[in-house]
Amino acid sequence: VQPAMLGLWSLLLLWGLATPCQGLLETVGTLARIDKDELGKAIQNSLVGGPILQNVLGSVTAVNQGLLGSGGLLGGGGLLGHGGVFGVVEELSGLKIEELTLPKESLKLLPGFGVQLNLHTKVGMHCSGWPAEVKRDVRVHWVSARGGMPPLISSCCSTLLGPHQAWFLGLLPTPLFGVVEQMLFKVLPGLLCPVVDSVLGVVNELLGTVLGLVPLGALGSLEFSLATLPLISNQYIELDINPIVKSVAGDIIDFPKSPAPAKVPPKEDHTSQVTVPLYLFNTMFGLLQTNGALDMDITPELVPSDVPLTTTDLAALLPEALGKLPLHQHLLLSLRVKEAPTVTLNNKKALVSLPANIHVLSYVPQGTPESLLELNSVMTLRAQLTPSATKLHISLCLERLSVKVASSFTYAFDESRLEEWLSHVVRVVYAPKLNVALDVGIPLPKVLNISFSSSVLEIIENAVVLTVPS
Repeated sequence: VQPAMLGLWSLLLLWGLATPCQGLLETVGTLARIDKDELGKAIQNSLVGGPILQNVLGSVTAVNQGLLGSGGLLGGGGLLGHGGVFGVVEELSGLKIEELTLPKESLKLLPGFGVQLNLHTKVGMHCSGWPAEVKRDVRVHWVSARGGMPPLISSCCSTLLGPHQAWFLGLLPTPLFGVVEQMLFKVLPGLLCPVVDSVLGVVNELLGTVLGLVPLGALGSLEFSLATLPLISNQYIELDINPIVKSVAGDIIDFPKSPAPAKVPPKEDHTSQVTVPLYLFNTMFGLLQTNGALDMDITPELVPSDVPLTTTDLAALLPEALGKLPLHQHLLLSLRVKEAPTVTLNNKKALVSLPANIHVLSYVPQGTPESLLELNSVMTLRAQLTPSATKLHISLCLERLSVKVASSFTYAFDESRLEEWLSHVVRVVYAPKLNVALDVGIPLPKVLNISFSSSVLEIIENAVVLTVPS
């Protein structure tokens, strides 16, 4: 028995008529660059083991199961097996199907045009020693979709025969010619074309996962939508994704954008890339500030014993200004952030500038606190950025703190005396509280379910770039 030659299903995915820009992110969106290898691997994995294609084919790996098994197309009583429609054709003409294999993909990106996806399969047909070659020809096109990834659907799925097969059909008796022709051009496409639709479903689902709504805990949610049509280069697909931040009530949060675009570095071959814009960092900290998550009352119960937080400690720092302050009383530091923090991404560093009003009061657990001192401070915190599978996590530590007196005193004093004391309190008590609030992280778009936990992180001007090898 001679096996048939490889058939070919060719899908031309028309994706847009532009090529990616030269690495300049003009908008505030998140830029995702999907490597060709990553897309091909995801499609092939879905074809082999994914549930979408198995809904059509069933389990083809188990013996006597699925499309090719005893209960499938080639089994006894199956459409192509003994007792089926094609079984009748075999009895009359000797033409029979002996092998039908799963498709294997090969992917090619066409810059400025689209994506060509070839699905190779083998249909083993035999008649009097002649192998039969069948070619699947499929055309697909975009269907417009508002606010989401435009899906692909097939517009044509036809059967083509090679010259030897056409010559072979011409030798068949007229009655058999009609039966075989109907099988090849009507029955067989009716069986195999749904597999093509399943492949399109795989592609649409894989790309569609980039978009969607991600909860941000008590802060609200982040929704990813497609800002423009996908763009094609010879190695990757570029998606300009618009991140929309919403409050818990569903209102769109719109914080100031960066005045300068981010110059995204070129993507290396065989890697995928996601760029997180400065806008998302500023929006995240802006949400924390408006929700009061950055405010804190630092009381003696919250600080370790080695943190000086008494009137005795304060009087030692400012003896002239505070005069005859009662000693050995506990202090309360009321810290309020009344303006949105400013995030700076540049020179491989991420810094957060946090303006805060610090009110120093004498602390009486059962009484009314007495105001002693009011300060305007600016805390500069260094951000440690750590990617996980689906998020970019932020951890802060104090780099420096500066203060200015907001209330008036009879005696002038040097505010720098307070900076070391307050810096110690911020490092030990306030920064850990901030990091708990930041535990929600910045969600990353689901690019073909790629895990970013092992990505290489690079801080550039006004953006953070995560690069994952394919």
